[in-house]
Formats: sequence, structure tokens, C-alpha cells
Amino acid sequence: MSRLRPTRAASAAAIFASFSVLACGTIGDASEGEQVAQGSLGAPTATFPEDFGTIQSVREMSDGRVLVADPLAGSLFLVDMNAGTRSVIGTEGQGPGEYRQPDAVWALPGDSTLLVDLGNGRMISLGPDLTFGPTSPLSSGDPRSGMVIAIPQGVDAAGNVYSRSMGGMGGALADSGAVLRIVRGSMALDTVASFKLEGRTQATSGGANDRSVQIQAIPLSTQDSWGVAADGSVAIARSSDYHVEWFGADGTITRGAPFPVDRISIGTAEKEEWVRSQGQSGGGLGISVEVNNGAMSMSFQRGGGGGGGREIDQYQWPESKPPFDATRLQVDAGDRVWVRRHVAAGADATFDVFNRAGEYVTTYTLPNNKRVIGFGARSVYVVAYDEFDLNYLERYTMPSM
Repeated sequence: MSRLRPTRAASAAAIFASFSVLACGTIGDASEGEQVAQGSLGAPTATFPEDFGTIQSVREMSDGRVLVADPLAGSLFLVDMNAGTRSVIGTEGQGPGEYRQPDAVWALPGDSTLLVDLGNGRMISLGPDLTFGPTSPLSSGDPRSGMVIAIPQGVDAAGNVYSRSMGGMGGALADSGAVLRIVRGSMALDTVASFKLEGRTQATSGGANDRSVQIQAIPLSTQDSWGVAADGSVAIARSSDYHVEWFGADGTITRGAPFPVDRISIGTAEKEEWVRSQGQSGGGLGISVEVNNGAMSMSFQRGGGGGGGREIDQYQWPESKPPFDATRLQVDAGDRVWVRRHVAAGADATFDVFNRAGEYVTTYTLPNNKRVIGFGARSVYVVAYDEFDLNYLERYTMPSM
């Protein structure tokens, strides 16, 4: 049956405060008076009055309504931001028109939509009328020797999925990965670019026929981040010296100049803020693989791999934050890349914007409890968190740049 989560009252003044306007200022090692303009998106054009458990992505449809997959609520919502209403699309289950943990939504050609169904380990195509259509798997191959995990980090205008490579489990941990372009259905793939992976730890237990491998990312370790434009070009933010590279669909590579920033030392406040951020974003993505007597099974779950409820001393920490947050890069309709820069605990959320040439354009700041979650044709969608880490959705007009 369809179900809506019960909502909780929250402080609208705290949650829906508009962006602040800040004066220009220097950043990091910028020399010779180099200045970075920090701007405002102004007041939101719409704020949705009810909460969500967590929002990974939004998909603006041609009529302006928005699809939101909420894995913690177990529901796919059709949201009317103007009217302040929402309805549940589909039902919970394993059959046609059903899902078990809807995690994210992406635009497909012809105003269709791709729904990531973690609970059933599949992707589902929805037509323009939101009828459920063909499915394709989230994984292929054998995790013992190498496999493909097709959980999208981007989808282009042709409907191709972009994901990261995943090597065999149990061997040496690689320090770099590949951005894969995957054709849904056939799972045919090609490699677009390589990027630096986060630091990880690995623990193995059990025997040859009953083995358990646990791989955990090191919080705030230095890594590259990437996102996808509509034409299939891939933007990568490089963590070595903080610059943006574009890998064009035609094979061309464009590199921007390094963007100097200060490194932020990691103290108790930064550690606690990171742990809380995992709860705000749904607790991380868990991938479980079991091999018993040669038989393999795999499952996916939002909430299975994050830091919710864990103490900070249970993690291995670097001495300082990398230049930017390494979650998915947001690419807007104008092919501009929004990179969330790391700042001190409690500071305003800061987004640096780079153009298609990798050149710095501007910086936007938000209150600390907000983050950019996606874009529409002329809109910026923002998630705000309340004191209970519930997610609230806001819409802003895309500024001219």
C-alpha cells in the first residue's frame, strides 16, 4: 500500500531562512588582491511545508512539478512546490509498479524518469505519465573478481548511466577509480576518466566458502569528485590542487586553473559535524555481498554505510579537510559545476561555481543547515535540515552568471 510519513512540526524561521548576502573577500592563498565574490540566491520562490526523511536528488518535470525519492520513507513522491502538496507514486513491493527502497530519481529522454530502487536492486524507467516500465539491474559481474555497480551518479540526455568502478573485494585496495558510462539494459560500458578514490580500510573474516569483507571509507579523506552534464561530458574536481577538468563527450579534455583555498584542520567539532551529516543524508549507502558455498547474493540499502549513531573515535581521521566535499558534483542546465567547498564546523555552506572551461565564476553561500541538491531548467533546489535532521525542500530562481 502507498504510505506517507508522518510529519513533524519544525521552526519555519530556522529552516526557511533565505540566503545571506556577503561582501567580497579573499580566500586561502589567493595572491595580489585576488578576490572572490560571494553572492545570494535571494529568497526562495517556494518552500515545501512538509518534511522528507532524506533527499538524494530531485527531478523537475516539464510542467514544473518535482519527483522526490525518499528512501527512509520508502516512497516516491510527486511534489507540487507551488501548491504545497504531494502524492505517492507507485506502491511498496517487488512487482510491476512497485519498489522497496526508492533512493534517487534522474531525468530520461522524453520527460521520462529513471528511479533507483535499492531494495530490489534495480533501476526502473517511468514514462511521462509516471507509469512504470522496463527495469535493469544495479549490478553485474562477480564481486570476487570485479563487478559493475550501476548506481547512477549522473544520467545524460541520452539516458546513459554514469557510475564509478568497483574492483574485486578482498584484494589490495585501489587508490584510483574509473568513471563508467553504462548503457542501461545491456550493461555495456566504457571508461570516461579516472579519479582519485577516498582512503579506505578493509577487514576480512571467515574462510574461503564463507567470507566476509568489510570496506569502510575514511571520513574527510582527500579524493576527487565528479558529475555529469546533459551531453555526456564529465566534470571532475581534482583534490590535489583544487581545479576542475572537463572530459568532453567527443574525447577532448579541458583543464581549469588551480583555485587556492585554505586547508581546514580537523578537530572535535569537524568530526561531530561530519557524523551528523551522515544522518542528514540518510546514513550512507550500504552494499552487502555474501558468498556461501560458492553462491553469491547482493543487497543494497540506504542507511547501511554511514556514521549515524557512531562515536567519532570509532573512525580514522586525517589531520585536515580536503579542499571540497567529495559527494556528487552538481551540474546545472548551463553546464556550470557547483562544488561544495569544505569550511570550518558551523560556517556557512559554501559553493564555488565553475564554467565549462573549468574557469571560476562565482561563489554562493547558504546557512550551515542547507545544501544544493539539484537543478531545474531555471531553478536551484536546496535541502534544509532541522534539529531532528529532517529534510525540507526549497526552490530558488537560478541566478544569471
